[in-house]
Formats: sequence, structure tokens, C-alpha cells
Amino acid sequence: MGVVGLAAWTRQPPQGGATIAGNIKFTGAKPANPKIDMTEEPKCKAKYQAPPTEEVVVVNPNGTLANVFVYVKSGLPATYKAPAPAGSVTLDQDGCRYHPHVLGIMVGQNLEIKNSDGILHNIKAKGTKNRPFNISQPTTMTSTRTFTAPEVMVPLECNVHGWMHAWLGVLAHPFYGVSGSNGGFSIKGLPPGTYTIEAWHEKYGTQTATVTVTGSETKAQDFTFAAK
Repeated sequence: MGVVGLAAWTRQPPQGGATIAGNIKFTGAKPANPKIDMTEEPKCKAKYQAPPTEEVVVVNPNGTLANVFVYVKSGLPATYKAPAPAGSVTLDQDGCRYHPHVLGIMVGQNLEIKNSDGILHNIKAKGTKNRPFNISQPTTMTSTRTFTAPEVMVPLECNVHGWMHAWLGVLAHPFYGVSGSNGGFSIKGLPPGTYTIEAWHEKYGTQTATVTVTGSETKAQDFTFAAK
């Protein structure tokens, strides 16, 4: 089914409940991502057999689209509350690129930012609902930050390496996922109700769907993005 968001590894999945699952389809000509010139960073360049590219549009071999953030935009009961998970979400800088490129986190949950390259990196968060930060990591190390308000999405970038970008979705609930290497997503543990589900992509914008679930059923909901 693909990646079910960092939710699958960094928070306790809700017990029981319904599931919304689907695929992010892509139509049209696959665009070419710009190649990255890492000549000035030989330590990073040595990690690649072929010139690396940016990850603005990642179309999988099966014609689906990766790095789409899918989440419950509205519909949860007004009384629903979810505590911040104890587990952290990790953003790694490896090979002078961010891993993962798109990720999700809950309000109050720790974001661990790792520098696995051992060279100078800088992490700049440019949120509008959360306090911006700008962290310098001159060597192998880990920094931790948290977010206080829901925000989709918070752009992350490195001032040292202009091609390094990542996107972080901050939510007050655990119902989100990120499409992975086969374009799938899965949002589990939903209470009965009618939800607005939004799919976000950094180049192609957003799409929404209304999905009603009951009991422990699984509802299929695909999204299709077209080349521009």
C-alpha cells in the first residue's frame, strides 16, 4: 500500500476504527527534475553513482506519484483530542539531501533533525503559524524542535545548499499519510464520520475528497494529479 506516513512508526495507531486508503495517480508526461551539481561537496557527491536530481516531482515506475501528503482536513468530532506521541519524527541530512522529502508530525511531537553528512548544514523552517527557526549544524549532530500549531505545510530548506528542500505537515491529530514508492497511502483508526480528505503536492497543489466511513470498514479513495 506504500508509505502510511511517519505516523506508522512514530505514534501509536488508533485502535480499531475505519481506514481510508488509496493511490496517488499521475497522468501526462513525466517532468525531468533538475540535476544537482555537488562538485563543491565531494563527500556528498561520492554517495551517488549517477548525478542526483531534485525531488520536486517523483513519478514511480507504476505511474503513481510519490511525496504527496494526504490528511484529514476536517470532519473530526469537536471533542476529539490526541496527545502528542512520545516517539520522535526524524529528518536526516544525508548525501546533501533531506530524507524524507515530505513528512508529517503532530503538534507537540519532537522533530529530530540529524546531520549524517558531517559537513556544514543549515536547517531553516519558514512556517507562518509556527515560530520560524534557523539551525546551524557544522558537523555530525542532532537537533530537536517541536511545533505548537497545525500547519500544512511548513517549508524546510538549507541556506548552505540551495537545492535542499523538504516539506513538513503539522497536525493536531494522527490521521495522515505520505505516498511512497508505489503511490499508496493509508489513514487508519478513524472514528465514524464524514471527512474532507486533502492531498497536497508541492508542485501540483491540492485536491480534496469527501469520504464517509463507519465501523471498521476500509474505504478506497484515489487522487489523480496531471502534469502541467
